[in-house]
Amino acid sequence: MRLMLAFLICTSLPPIAAAQDAIASLRVGVVCGPPVIGSSPAPDTIAGSTHLIAETPPFIAEITQVPAVIGIGFGVMAQALDPEGLSDVTMIVTHPPMGVAGVTQQSYQSWISGTEPSPTFYQFDEDYERVTGTWTFTAVLDDAELFSVAFDVVPPQALPGLAEACGYRDLLS
Repeated sequence: MRLMLAFLICTSLPPIAAAQDAIASLRVGVVCGPPVIGSSPAPDTIAGSTHLIAETPPFIAEITQVPAVIGIGFGVMAQALDPEGLSDVTMIVTHPPMGVAGVTQQSYQSWISGTEPSPTFYQFDEDYERVTGTWTFTAVLDDAELFSVAFDVVPPQALPGLAEACGYRDLLS
C-alpha cells in the first residue's frame, strides 16, 4: 500500500462529486504502479508514508471498478480552477477494514495544481491491502469537500483482463 503523490509538483455507486467553484477537472481510473523515487511522511496512514513518483502514470482504464491485485493502483487526476492551485488539501481514503487493527480510514496532506492535473492514487503493495468493497477518495480544504470519488474494489477474477494488464497473473489462479 502506498498512497501515490506526484513528485514534481467507476460502478453502481454514485462515483464522483466535485465542488463546482474549486475543481476545474476530475478524472478517475486504474493505473499500473509507477516506479517510486522516494517517500513523504504521512503519519495518518498505515504505512506512515506515501510514495513519491517522478512521472504520472497513465490510466489503463477510466473506470471505478478495480481488481485487488498487487501492483495495481487507482485514483484521481484533479486540477484546480485557481491557477495558483490549492495547497493544504487533506486527502481522505476510506475503505473496508484493513490490517491487524482493522483500519478503515487513512489521510495525508497534498495539493492540487491549477496548471495541470495532479494525481492521487492508492496502490496495492501488500496482501493485507487487497480488501474488496467500497473505497472512497475525498479531498477536503478548510473543512469544505472539494471532491469525493467512490471505487468498487473487486476480486481479480471479476475483471481478469484488467487484473492482468500490469503483468501480475499469479493472483488469478
